Amino acid sequence: MAEQTSEEFETPDRSGIPDITRAHVSEMESSNADGVWVRAGMAHMLVRTIGRKSGKEHKVALPYWLDAGERPIVVASYAGADNHPAWFHNLADKTANPELFCRFQHEDFWAEAVILDGEEYASIWEALTRDRPFYCDYQKLTERRLPLVRFVKKRGA
Repeated sequence: MAEQTSEEFETPDRSGIPDITRAHVSEMESSNADGVWVRAGMAHMLVRTIGRKSGKEHKVALPYWLDAGERPIVVASYAGADNHPAWFHNLADKTANPELFCRFQHEDFWAEAVILDGEEYASIWEALTRDRPFYCDYQKLTERRLPLVRFVKKRGA
């Protein structure tokens, strides 16, 4: 997996996020270039979910952070929107998504999405926001708690 770094990050306008994501997913599916997989100093992963209502495949490019066990953690922030992003609702539905296909720059695997809670959430949130303080700004924009999702590798692709 790509090395993570801390660089200045500029939040995109929420209305532009879907188009940015579609373009990024397309690039990720056709290239392993560093500039595609590491943006704004953050390594990204591609996650495929099955829509909990539509049953259709969805793909999303997500910045991730590595926990102490080198497992990817993603924040379901949607730039501080009042609602969780659709990809989060889909992966939280274990009937539709018991496992998720995760693509990284140099590795693909099937993973279980674990939504963090309690002391583990607090500990990971503290460490992650030391590296990426803009997530604290997102949290201030909404009353919902921004979910943290750990992707636990289950099997190779």
